[in-house]
Amino acid sequence: MRPPLQAQALPLSSRVLSPRAPTQVVDDMSARSTCAPSPAVALRASKRASSSSSTRRAAVVPRAVVPRAASPSAEASAPMAKDSAATIAPFEFATAARIVFGVGTVARVPALVTELTTLEGCADEPVLVVAGASDRFSAPLTKALSEASIASHVYHCEGGEPTTATAEAAIALATKRGCGAVVAIGGGTPVDVGKCVAAVLTNGGSDPDLYDFLEVVGRARPLTRRAAPFIAVPTTAGPGAEVTKNSVLEAGDRKVSMRHAFMLPDVCVIDPELTRSMPASVTAHTGLDALTQCVEPYVSNASNPLTDAVAISGIKAGARSLLRAFECPDDVAAREDMCLCSLYGGLSLANAKLGAVHGFSGTLGGLLHAPHGAICAALLPHCCAINVAALRGRVAETDPAASSAYLRRYEDVARVVTGRDDATADDGVAWMTALVARVGVPGLGTFGLKESDFDDVVRKSKESSSMKGNPVALSGEELKAMLRAAL
Repeated sequence: MRPPLQAQALPLSSRVLSPRAPTQVVDDMSARSTCAPSPAVALRASKRASSSSSTRRAAVVPRAVVPRAASPSAEASAPMAKDSAATIAPFEFATAARIVFGVGTVARVPALVTELTTLEGCADEPVLVVAGASDRFSAPLTKALSEASIASHVYHCEGGEPTTATAEAAIALATKRGCGAVVAIGGGTPVDVGKCVAAVLTNGGSDPDLYDFLEVVGRARPLTRRAAPFIAVPTTAGPGAEVTKNSVLEAGDRKVSMRHAFMLPDVCVIDPELTRSMPASVTAHTGLDALTQCVEPYVSNASNPLTDAVAISGIKAGARSLLRAFECPDDVAAREDMCLCSLYGGLSLANAKLGAVHGFSGTLGGLLHAPHGAICAALLPHCCAINVAALRGRVAETDPAASSAYLRRYEDVARVVTGRDDATADDGVAWMTALVARVGVPGLGTFGLKESDFDDVVRKSKESSSMKGNPVALSGEELKAMLRAAL
């Protein structure tokens, strides 16, 4: 097994560059230290300033949330097609009913709550606000709801990752207070807990055992009724949970999902301004999670033309602005890009499969109780390196067509992140490795992973649905090599 590539001397851009010239290789220390805007940032700021305030603060992305993206190589467009007469396998694409995007759009939440609850016949019932541990976002929101004559109760998610205990406590509060709708504001934890609460409220309330609905560790009972009205307001740019149909919860030493199409949010409100307060480490981890959730669906064995377009757009946005957001947190243009990267990642993972990074993340999250984004960030370059090596080696010998198709997809990714038309898959891996090092992502050993854990982690992770989406079925030894490289 060829080991994962080591970081090469590949400098990374700390400027926001034009979408027409993604991620040119730049190393400008003065620009990083002063956070002076690049010409592209100045142009985007000028356009924002010249637009009317009402337009800027009411940007609604209706059905077409996908901008024009560079087309992937034609040969790689449908590696799973079985019939020589058909080039596109059947697919579905589902997401939140309504996406509201733009700076200042959080101010629209009370009106959206009124609109949605009136439509659903529960306007007289209080709203449960699910938030993070602090009241940084929940306090202004509940004040705004009160001013709009909307009663609310707040549940604060203590700790880091969402757990079954957290979800059960939130469900109990919502049931006790007679809440008819849910608004989640915060990172992935409040959004996942909020989705779970909204789903259970209309499917038995606190009466059924939450484990009835959980996959892997529970009965995976399907929902029979639509979730209660639910609005997601993310304050981090990474998980993409605001547009997915599942809630990921820690259940003991495992991370498992409650999943159903009825759990898709009714509205998600993405206000990039809310992400400016993220600490640098959270910006890095969630940003790399978002990038991973664009890369893995693009190279997965279940991609489709729509997820391809969305994922490539997300990769462009993340490659262009992740480092900029990390080093210049008040750069709104960079924050906008990262919110788009997160959104596109959520849309992609919800409608295609992921891969070995997320195949491991559930097991490792339950074992280490480490942030999901940090786990994905540590694994991403090594997963790509091992996949590429396997595709060039044993897959090329047994299925040359599949090997070529998937390698072309990794080359597509490499061209986007490096901005070079001649970039190879190895160049893409080197770029990811350098970025992970540049933003200071810790190894998994920092969180307590030991080599003695590998056998158990690999055994449990092989059961993951995400692992089944990896472009190549990796052996136990290859999976252990990935973990070893990420220590």
